[in-house]
Amino acid sequence: MGFKMAIITISRELAALGDETAHELAELLQYRFVDKGTLETRIKSFGIEERKLRKYDERRPSFWASLSQDRDDYLHYLKSAILTEAGQGNAVIIGRGANVILKDVPGVLSVFLTAPLDIRLQRVKSYFHCDDKRARQILERSDKDREGFHHYFFEMEWHDSGHYHISLNTGHLHPSMCAQIIKYLRDMLITEEAESQQVLRLQELTLGQQVKHYILYEKEIPIHFLETAVSKNLISLYGVVGSQSMVEAAVSATQELLPLMAVQSEMQVVQEYKVIP
Repeated sequence: MGFKMAIITISRELAALGDETAHELAELLQYRFVDKGTLETRIKSFGIEERKLRKYDERRPSFWASLSQDRDDYLHYLKSAILTEAGQGNAVIIGRGANVILKDVPGVLSVFLTAPLDIRLQRVKSYFHCDDKRARQILERSDKDREGFHHYFFEMEWHDSGHYHISLNTGHLHPSMCAQIIKYLRDMLITEEAESQQVLRLQELTLGQQVKHYILYEKEIPIHFLETAVSKNLISLYGVVGSQSMVEAAVSATQELLPLMAVQSEMQVVQEYKVIP
């Protein structure tokens, strides 16, 4: 039993056998394996600089960095990359907040992998050939970075089980067993109806992302917190602008890009609005 457009996202603690499980699952299902390298290659193809990728590599940005244009650029391109990969269907996507970006998409299964601390410590000692103290430092830093990454970019608690369909303990389950469990869950939860809905929803999200890119990066219209919502033949624009002329420019740009669709502005005009650069 298989489906053409099933997407599985895997979030994991360090030393919880995330890559091993994702590879086992991709091989079992004959799905594409989408990891950091795949997404970075995709993001670079959009033109983002290498330094920005390194700056936000699943780490907690500093307070000032979290307010910077670099942060907004990175998140924009990360969303675009994940939506592009998901749009091709049949993928196991590991890390990078893919479960958050795809949370409203039907037919997406989100998995979290964890393991007891003592087992993770032993694995890290083996991976890095280090003592207990160093292994503990590596784990604490990794957990802090991943928690911070998800909090600052997505305002979510990374360990909260409510963000996932299932959590698996790889301290007791081999990656091949985890893959079998995830496959079974996919077969139970992903229906043909969800598959067709998934295609439509991914198309809407991708189209909205393209509109956002056109307004901000090609037309360079300064809209703060710009978001888009696409539903059938209607595109709604949300954000904060400094003048009514900017609202009109954004609407005009959207109509220029997609002349057959209706455009609705829900943007707020705030005179002399400024944001810390």
